[in-house]
Amino acid sequence: MIRNIQIKDKDEWRELYQGYANFYKVEISKIILDTVWNWLLDQNHELSGLVYEINNKLVAIAHYRRMPSPLRGKDIGFLDDLYVHPDFRGRKIGEEIINKLNHISQEKGWGLLRWITRNDNHNAKSLYDRVAKKSTWDVYELE
Repeated sequence: MIRNIQIKDKDEWRELYQGYANFYKVEISKIILDTVWNWLLDQNHELSGLVYEINNKLVAIAHYRRMPSPLRGKDIGFLDDLYVHPDFRGRKIGEEIINKLNHISQEKGWGLLRWITRNDNHNAKSLYDRVAKKSTWDVYELE
């Protein structure tokens, strides 16, 4: 079952988000975890969260937000993080979450949902290639 994240999800969310950070080999601190958690619970913050629950256990998380698209002159949706616990992969959970986010995007009038993934994330890319069209944009970062 997909639902909005709730305060009772904190410990399980933390474990899943730590798994997400570990997958991407990103060191994540308690401060970062607390900050993101507070964003997710803050109705005035852009970041929102979904969870996927099986038998009262969280097995997947997704973080998304509104993002302005100046060339469109409107907001679009942006999926920041999607993580399915390894024990539950291959059950189309990620696809169900993306479909739910597409529905949310349509309800909010965004009309477009965008996300990025690392180019060597082959499992995720096989899902993304099935459910969406790969854009022609390259992503750059400047620190």
